[in-house]
Amino acid sequence: QVQLVESGGGSVQAGGSLRLSCAAFGYSNSYTTVAWFRQAPGKEREGVASIYTPNGITYYADSVKGRFTIAQDNNKSTVYLQMNSLKPEDTAMYYCAAAFLYSGPRWQREADYRYWGQGTQVTVSS
Repeated sequence: QVQLVESGGGSVQAGGSLRLSCAAFGYSNSYTTVAWFRQAPGKEREGVASIYTPNGITYYADSVKGRFTIAQDNNKSTVYLQMNSLKPEDTAMYYCAAAFLYSGPRWQREADYRYWGQGTQVTVSS
């Protein structure tokens, strides 16, 4: 059974940091695009960052460039999202998702992602 399990969410003050983890179970992460999306109350879900696991190519939304870093562990079974300099507008439910293709610049297209995690809440207070 394929599962993506997120962890690491929580509440922090503005300027703080959190690291989210996305662990993959039931399939190999060897040839996938893994992305983090987020959805704030009353807003549409948006892509935050993605990584292509075979070669580590990454993409970021403009709103998080320079603050967030997506990375994977050596055996490609876990993808991380390091979030620094957090802002109140980063408050959202964060989801990881996996697509069995190289999404490239179209990495924010949700229809490409076959598997989704259950989400982890990030709350940033001012």
